[in-house]
Amino acid sequence: MVTKEKNGRGRPRKFDVDKAVSQAMDLFHQNGYDGVGIAELSKTIGITAPSLYAAFGSKRELFRQVLQHYAQTQGSWLPKALAEGDSLERSIALLFSKAAEVYSADPQRPGCLVIDGTRNCGDAEVCELAAQMRRVARETVRDLISTATNLEASEAGALADYVAMVLVGLSGSARDGVAVETLRASAEIATEGFIQQLRQYDR
Repeated sequence: MVTKEKNGRGRPRKFDVDKAVSQAMDLFHQNGYDGVGIAELSKTIGITAPSLYAAFGSKRELFRQVLQHYAQTQGSWLPKALAEGDSLERSIALLFSKAAEVYSADPQRPGCLVIDGTRNCGDAEVCELAAQMRRVARETVRDLISTATNLEASEAGALADYVAMVLVGLSGSARDGVAVETLRASAEIATEGFIQQLRQYDR
């Protein structure tokens, strides 16, 4: 998708909206929502601030599109990891180990944008955008647990909460600069914790 902006000489200058969203995603991932201003976004994309507002309406709307793009690209590993396992235990193990790798793969953009992009953000609507995506991920995990076991809804929900909190911990640790080897080791311990609790519920 391409939109146009007129420069000072009146000639149209084109920019690719999809590319702009990708560039904005990198900024938000690196600095968080509150750490990125309109001026920086405009400069990175290569358009004026009025043109950015004309294209996206607001910084909040741009961030919403960024989150959607992230889920379809860099964040798409999560459902794939869950689908790869030949058992529930294996799926969760793959999920945690993959998270350790993905969250630490890029030193400039560590962690998960959905988890940490709105940390300490003062905009309640923006926080809710990210929270909605986290809830979707939790529900995906909960549904997998429910399908693979005979657990009660509350038990499947508790395990899904555990998985969500482990991912939060891995993301935050990656942002703090924890080495991938340490993250992997913690992921293995977290997997054992999941399996032990699953066995407790299955008794």
